[in-house]
Amino acid sequence: MSRVRIVGGQWRSRLLDVAQVQGLRPTPDRVRETVFNWLGQDLDGQHCLDLFAGTGILGFEAASRGAAGVVLVERDARALDALHKSAKTLQASQVEIVRGDAVRFAQTTPRRFDGVFLDPPYKQGWIERVAPWLDRIVQPGGWLYVEAEAPVTSLGKWHVVRQGHAGQVHFHLMRGSDE
Repeated sequence: MSRVRIVGGQWRSRLLDVAQVQGLRPTPDRVRETVFNWLGQDLDGQHCLDLFAGTGILGFEAASRGAAGVVLVERDARALDALHKSAKTLQASQVEIVRGDAVRFAQTTPRRFDGVFLDPPYKQGWIERVAPWLDRIVQPGGWLYVEAEAPVTSLGKWHVVRQGHAGQVHFHLMRGSDE
């Protein structure tokens, strides 16, 4: 089993197990460091959603940096098992793990979040499928982090404010255009 390291906050340097699941690729350390520099190291009081949790590293990273609540949505049983073990190891009471389909969660949850992490499996059209529901799950003034196999310029009203590229990973911080 491979492991991934939390790069900042209260759990800095803690290692989390990564389930052996086809297509599961943790966001690289360098990318996470950049993203959380963009967001500000301190996410105190924010509520975040990691819609395609996988390893959960983006959500655990947010919780490590003070997010008041983090919801991890994942449908794969092995990945879910690893997420539960990681949450228990870290005693991450602010992290809620939901088994389910990301698109269905976005369509049906009554909750809204300050920030949403979108890092779905590549080349399966997930970003396009979840895009119509983003406005209902992100608070006005909130942010969206999108990781994809190719550059993303916009998603509906969401436009790139910062972007980067590392290896095969294109990563973007987006904000709504009506703000």
